[in-house]
Amino acid sequence: MAGQTVSMKEPVCLIENDNDGKLRVVRSALDILDQIDQHVVVVSVVGLYRTGKSYLMNKLAGERKGFALGATIQSKTKGIWMWCVPHPEKRDHTLVLLDTEGLGDVEKGDEKNDNWIFSLAVLLSSTLVYNSMGTIDNNALEKLHYVTELTEHIKVKSNQRDGEESSEYLRYFPSFVWTVRDFTLTLEVDGRPITAHEYLENALKLRTGHSKKDQAYNLPRSCLRNYFSPRWCFVFERPASGDKMRRMEELTDADLEPAFVEQAKEFCDHVFNEAKTKTLKQGLKVTGRLLGNLAETYVSAIRSGQIPCLDNAVLALAQIENSSAIERARAHYQKGMADWVAYPTETQEELSEVHAVMEKEAVAIFINNSFKDEDQKYQLELMKVLQEEYEKICERNYKESQKACESKIQCIFAPLEEKMRDGSYMTPGGYKEYCNDLKLATSEYRSEGGRGVKAEEVLNEYLGRKASIGEAILSADQSLTEAEQRAEVEQVKREASERENRAMEEQLVVQERLRADQQRTYEENVNQLMERMERDSRNAIAEHDRVLQARLKEQNDLLQQGFDDRAHQMQREIDALKGVKAQEEEKKPSFMSTALDTVGTAAALFLPGILPKVGGMAVKWLSKWF
Repeated sequence: MAGQTVSMKEPVCLIENDNDGKLRVVRSALDILDQIDQHVVVVSVVGLYRTGKSYLMNKLAGERKGFALGATIQSKTKGIWMWCVPHPEKRDHTLVLLDTEGLGDVEKGDEKNDNWIFSLAVLLSSTLVYNSMGTIDNNALEKLHYVTELTEHIKVKSNQRDGEESSEYLRYFPSFVWTVRDFTLTLEVDGRPITAHEYLENALKLRTGHSKKDQAYNLPRSCLRNYFSPRWCFVFERPASGDKMRRMEELTDADLEPAFVEQAKEFCDHVFNEAKTKTLKQGLKVTGRLLGNLAETYVSAIRSGQIPCLDNAVLALAQIENSSAIERARAHYQKGMADWVAYPTETQEELSEVHAVMEKEAVAIFINNSFKDEDQKYQLELMKVLQEEYEKICERNYKESQKACESKIQCIFAPLEEKMRDGSYMTPGGYKEYCNDLKLATSEYRSEGGRGVKAEEVLNEYLGRKASIGEAILSADQSLTEAEQRAEVEQVKREASERENRAMEEQLVVQERLRADQQRTYEENVNQLMERMERDSRNAIAEHDRVLQARLKEQNDLLQQGFDDRAHQMQREIDALKGVKAQEEEKKPSFMSTALDTVGTAAALFLPGILPKVGGMAVKWLSKWF
């Protein structure tokens, strides 16, 4: 199912400073994100003020106007502004563009605020664009000192120690794109042409010395190399003359330098095709609603004087999202059943079939919108909630069936009731007439549709209440001999027994179907749980491999640049990553088996119709996946 999204005509402020100078999230922006069920690709742009960041974001939005450009030395963007548009390339994805306040604004002069803006851009985005002017030289890298302070403003774990491996940050941090505006150099090294990406990597090479000057030189470069992977670079010539530059919002591509237009197109194409879906640890894909909750969680931590912790944020969000996922699944189930069930259903099977479809969709909604459901606590709650909803619907179906049957009986048996009241049957031969009328009315009732699942039960109860009248008519019929009357009494008993059996069989069919429903509920939940766990496992392995490959590449680069000691130190980190991956793969079957047993044991408390051999079910399901 395609998720819901929005298409904004213009950007809005997502994060601003309040009157006390503290950051806060703007509620109206959160309301917009809350409407986006689709996965999001989040592109943030950061950089020094007045470097043309907003122009690039407008290009990504496909508009000339939107994010404020300005033409003076004053910074136009304050806080973090957001623009959500349908992704031009990724189906069922929303592109979220975040334009940040220019760093180093002399008017604001708040270094601490700049650090938090930069940190939030890193935390919220899947691709971080750093925009600068001129060249990537040591001066430009020194201005990017915010990257060297990230570990002071972002923690991965609540118990994180100083010097925690950079691989932990690689799991969370976005890809990195450096855009260089008004670039006038020739892209070559030692007379050899190079790409813009090679230009960036060449600028990030380390010095081999150990002096303070060398350490200061290496620090921002090491941070970029250790925290961000992959990395790209795009260079742009000056777009137009000075006079035109002051009217950028009014200009079309035809008014700009052709080389700049082509370079801007290459940048946009790269972002559209290479920027990934925003994910959290273990590959959890983020929706617009989840992105809004993330922003609230991080800003709340900053406002309270704490350092945003990624693992803590995930745990806090899991509680919010998992509870919300249950309610969304319940609402979908309720609406679907209300739309598709016409009371009373002719059979329990008819109701069961609609229930099966809507429950499957509801479980899928929960599975796709929940995460970190430790011990399957929330999924078990969903199973219980949906079972209770189904029981309410079944109870209503019973009552509607009873009402429909009683109404039909009242109508069909009315002539017979009238004859009973006026004594028409209390004459010689009257009992035979009574039996014929009763048989015709019963046959007509059974031929009627729309009676529902209690048709025989209601009929049996009705005729049971009229049995004494039948006995009185039989006793009053003087045309029957004593032997004939005894025979009629036996016939009445046989017919009553047959009706009782039909009513019991009717209810047995209902109960058997309900037990089958419970078994199917369990198997549907287990099946979707296993698929989700398998998907989560693949995502975790892919994330692990991405981090491992990034560290191996960095180690290789260090070796080629003569940093043998650094490469040797990195080997310990690489070995630890390989060890963690091996452990996770080894315990995967056991973890899944435990999850199945947990679901089976707990579900049996409110789904008594499921098979008791939970361990056997675990073997069955695990054999499907391994």
